[in-house]
Amino acid sequence: MLQDIFNPTRVTAQVGGKEVIFECGRLANQAHGAVWMQCGGTVVLVTVCSQPLEFDKGFFPLTVEYSEKMYAAGRIPGSFFRREIGRPSERETLVSRLIDRPIRPLFPKGLNEDVQVLASVISADQENESDVLALTGASAALMVSPLPFEGPVAGGRIGRVNGQFVLNPSFEQQAQSDLNILFAASRDALTMVEGDARFLSEDVIIEALDWGRKEIQPLIDAQLQLRELCGKAKMAFTPHEDDPALLARVHELAREAGIEDALRVPDKLERKDARKAVKGKVMEALKADPAWAENEAALKSVGDIIGDLEKKLVRARIVNEGTRIDGRDTKSVRPIQIQTGVLPRAHGSALFRRGETKSLVIATLGSSTDEQRMDSLTGDVTKRFMLHYNFPPYCVGEVKPVRVSRREIGHGALAEKSLRPILPADADFPFTLRVVAETMESNGSSSMAAVCGGSLSLMDAGVPVSAPVAGVAMGLIKEGEKFIVLTDILGDEDALGDMDFKIAGTADGVTGVQMDIKITGLTTDIMRAAMRQAREGRLHILAEMARAIAEPRKELSRFAPQHAEVFVNPDIIRLIIGPGGKNIKAITAATGASVDIEDSGRVSIFAPTAEALEKAREMVAYYDQRPDLGKNYLAKVRKVMEIGAIVEVLPNVEALVHVSQLDVNRVEQPGDVARLGEDMLVKVIEINGDRIRASRKAVLLEEQGHPWNPEETARPPRSDRGDRGDRHDRGGRGRDRGDRGDRGGRR
Repeated sequence: MLQDIFNPTRVTAQVGGKEVIFECGRLANQAHGAVWMQCGGTVVLVTVCSQPLEFDKGFFPLTVEYSEKMYAAGRIPGSFFRREIGRPSERETLVSRLIDRPIRPLFPKGLNEDVQVLASVISADQENESDVLALTGASAALMVSPLPFEGPVAGGRIGRVNGQFVLNPSFEQQAQSDLNILFAASRDALTMVEGDARFLSEDVIIEALDWGRKEIQPLIDAQLQLRELCGKAKMAFTPHEDDPALLARVHELAREAGIEDALRVPDKLERKDARKAVKGKVMEALKADPAWAENEAALKSVGDIIGDLEKKLVRARIVNEGTRIDGRDTKSVRPIQIQTGVLPRAHGSALFRRGETKSLVIATLGSSTDEQRMDSLTGDVTKRFMLHYNFPPYCVGEVKPVRVSRREIGHGALAEKSLRPILPADADFPFTLRVVAETMESNGSSSMAAVCGGSLSLMDAGVPVSAPVAGVAMGLIKEGEKFIVLTDILGDEDALGDMDFKIAGTADGVTGVQMDIKITGLTTDIMRAAMRQAREGRLHILAEMARAIAEPRKELSRFAPQHAEVFVNPDIIRLIIGPGGKNIKAITAATGASVDIEDSGRVSIFAPTAEALEKAREMVAYYDQRPDLGKNYLAKVRKVMEIGAIVEVLPNVEALVHVSQLDVNRVEQPGDVARLGEDMLVKVIEINGDRIRASRKAVLLEEQGHPWNPEETARPPRSDRGDRGDRHDRGGRGRDRGDRGDRGGRR
């Protein structure tokens, strides 16, 4: 039966003082699940489709793609092709990750389906954010689909304006907020957290998340109601269970092969080899056993069985002994080593090592022309601070194609948000800043190494940051009602644990958070314990960083761009630029400097060296010179008229030499004395605003031994001007109506 497009199934919820609409049946009815999400004039269409896997890929192939259609905001894409093509933007990638992270753990393990979730912004009102709608819509679409899904979850954004929490703040409110956290939550617990803050305490963050979880409960209720009204029957799913006999035999062989000793090897690569050796011994024993030698399915599952055993052994040791893989207790941070100024020509650099994780981080300064420009639903957006995180395959000893992954974009965005609050204001420090974190070696917490190294490299470059920032990744082992929080987790602890909670900040408060969990939710008690323990770790790391460099260097690197500001008369901006940008291009070509001019007359100059800066400053000032009264100038005759001559006394500064001031004797024809293009030595005898008068006569009298007397060179009386002193003499220049040098002493 066809669905009436005018009567879709609709459910509404009131959250944050706004109505959120869930609709099924209007669009994408051939998808396995589709929901129209609307708040105000913002609409996101979220669809879910799946198909059975032809073979086991060894992982759950969930694909989440969020896209923003430019027509949603009444805009045409700025690309050459004028359509949304190519790789997704950074924002689209980040929102795709925000949707993926809370829903992935809610699919049952072993689901043999290829699942695709697509979220498309098809209307944007410039007031209500689309990312939170997309997150909630993904859960709703999965709820009404046939796929098994342990939802619902809902998303929300928390801001804080004037000390008051705001749910899903508008763009205007976000600009006034000192908190911006996007989260996902179920009925009872948090499932994902991502955001930044301006030095807020851990208690404020916890209070905000607990408040936000309660505020979004109507979205949970609406999804359950929508499921009752238009949900499809869930597909049958039986979790995979290993053969008990095989399970017991593999466990026995693994223990005999030394699996417990292998998991106590502190070094990552040595531990990897030891674990590999254990698996090899188990496989040899099974292949030699007639009961299992011909059972390919059983042999194929050995790796997963050993992996599950390793997880149980490591978790049991932490819970029962309080001892981790590398021998640390649960609260210790791995040994830290720091070296600044590593790269001789970089503007700022730092090598940050924590355990077996090492990051080389470089800070580069540029001019405002280096800022990043992006096309978005809200219009053209510019960024003057960028942090790029790289995770090359060699950092974990692997061979893979080199490309920027979603993970790298996500980790870079987290580090960027964590460092942004400490940067100086654009007006005080007008440089564009780029930080690149090159992961040299990785064994957990590499994104937090990027935060620490980024802070160090900025200080090494001489950027006047307000305070250093450090970050630490927290883990979790939860067995029943008992839980243990781990500080500064290893890569294996991330894989074997239940949480990856990254927290960055200064000594005064939190600047960035990101949390992913592998269980169904995180309670407030666990969150509070993790954040308080993270603060202890962060303060320890900050103390180690202070030993390497306690404050920003007093001066910028000598290789960094040199900067100066010049203020000029706004009327001469067009002269500095020149026709078609000719003059400003000449300045850049001669000095290598970048010159940015504002309408107010503020000129920012960025040059590669101090010498180039001074030369560029002189070239800019060349177009903004002012003559001095009574001073002699070698001027060039630009125009000859009946009443006298127009001369250029300074670059782009013209003056009128009246016929009575051309010579000590009477001049009948100005052209007899003043010839176009020739030089003439004149004295400035009157400055009236931008109107200037000059005199050759005064110079000649001085040469004859008669000092200049302003009274003698004053304007002739009106009666003497007769047929010569017409209206052209009223300005600072003689000119006819068609003269381009109108009204002023400049043009």
